[in-house]
Amino acid sequence: MKLSRRDFSSVIKNAPLFSIDLVLVNESNEVLFGKRLNSPAKNFWFVPGGRVYKDESLADSFERITRDELGMVFSLDSAKPLGLYEHFYNDSAVSNDISTHYINTPYLLVVKEKFSCLPNTQHSEYRWIRADMINSADEIHSNSKLFLTKLLSKI
Repeated sequence: MKLSRRDFSSVIKNAPLFSIDLVLVNESNEVLFGKRLNSPAKNFWFVPGGRVYKDESLADSFERITRDELGMVFSLDSAKPLGLYEHFYNDSAVSNDISTHYINTPYLLVVKEKFSCLPNTQHSEYRWIRADMINSADEIHSNSKLFLTKLLSKI
């Protein structure tokens, strides 16, 4: 169930959100990043992902998020979990004055294609970045760098 803006604002003010990040790695050992259009992390390069809705199973959330963020559906069974993380931001999607706290689980998806036509509702542009270059790229948000150690150990 997607919340109204008023209810969503109340949740952001009073509780952490749960989200899924999509860590796509292609055959060239590159990771997909999108330049975020919205707060938090606006204008930073970030892996695709999204929030889990109330009364939505993890499997259903994963399929919805892959469809919305990538333009094609992947099943949760096709991905490998990379752990559980926390993301803290000074702003939020509803206000620059409200902080955001995410509990986040990134999932690794190894893909053959480079996805030439990706949705532009959350990201202004996309690019593939070599996995060994992620930590040194200042434009990549630090929260997207958190999974790097686990990512490199799994590919």
